[in-house]
Amino acid sequence: MKTRLAILGVGRWGTHLVRNFLAHPQGEVVAIADPVADNLTAIQTKFSLDPQSILLTSDWKTIKQQVKLDAIVVVTPASTHYPLIKDALQSGYHVLAEKPLTLDPGECLELTRLAQEQQRQLMIDHTYLFHAAVNEGKSTIETGKLGELRYGYASRTHLGPVRQDVDALWDLAIHDISIFNHWLGEYPHQVQAQGKVWLQGDRHTSLSPDGLADVVWVTLYYPSGFQATIHLCWCNPDKQRRLCVVGSEGTLIFDEMLKEEPLVLQQGYVQGKGEKFIPQGQTKRVIAVKKAEPLKEVCDRFLDSVTTNIACEFSSGMVGTKLVQILTCLSRSMKENGKIISISQFE
Repeated sequence: MKTRLAILGVGRWGTHLVRNFLAHPQGEVVAIADPVADNLTAIQTKFSLDPQSILLTSDWKTIKQQVKLDAIVVVTPASTHYPLIKDALQSGYHVLAEKPLTLDPGECLELTRLAQEQQRQLMIDHTYLFHAAVNEGKSTIETGKLGELRYGYASRTHLGPVRQDVDALWDLAIHDISIFNHWLGEYPHQVQAQGKVWLQGDRHTSLSPDGLADVVWVTLYYPSGFQATIHLCWCNPDKQRRLCVVGSEGTLIFDEMLKEEPLVLQQGYVQGKGEKFIPQGQTKRVIAVKKAEPLKEVCDRFLDSVTTNIACEFSSGMVGTKLVQILTCLSRSMKENGKIISISQFE
């Protein structure tokens, strides 16, 4: 029996989710909502949707009143997530939500617990955790070929799009933080961030009282001693999507811009000889990665979770909650001029 879905929000990312769920044999899109009439018109035209079969509306409440549902997909601005998801869970629906789950860790925890109480699935679309290269990267690290894990670094830059609701930290950092956490199998216990505002110094939010930062430098400190740094910017024409983990015997490199070779293991170490240190064991191996759309994998996993009512452990509500807590602590560090914030002490 197919899972009956409503998709809320059909901007750029919502359109991709509509495409995937329309094509999925286990899913049936029965309703789409978006407050922007042009978005609804565009989605209807793009996929030749029959309004007799799929309800197109600007209002979530209309869907609840007129359509029988099993699950909803929330692809609206993060500031709207909490009331929508809470209402859906209380109504007995499973939920797939675009990241971040909300902008407040307390709200995230409440929604996670509500899903558990209702015995409904709450899954977050952390798309990179479903990327074949990220999965192969985790497997490679688990082989021990990097030796002792020492530190990591990542860059996520491009010329736009510039957000007007959150800063570059909240827009971009969650991708690399989620990959580091997934690869390491742990969460940072301390964080630090500094940013710079150029474009929107007059736009203030509770998370960004001094304006929306256009560039942010993040440092994550893990209980194991591993340390990761991340460079984020949306006004840098040098587009980068690169993340590396460095160990005592090699470096694992995930470079999304290299479509044919996105995952590479470069091994090597330095050995002391007298007063000198000599590079040894230098090799480069391209790790084979299967061709698959990560978002399709997200949709597959969500529908499977709905059918079995078994949570996706690495992209669950609790994982989403911890990521929002990390981002909140990073925002606090930025407000306090780069002070190191202990996550365990943050309320």
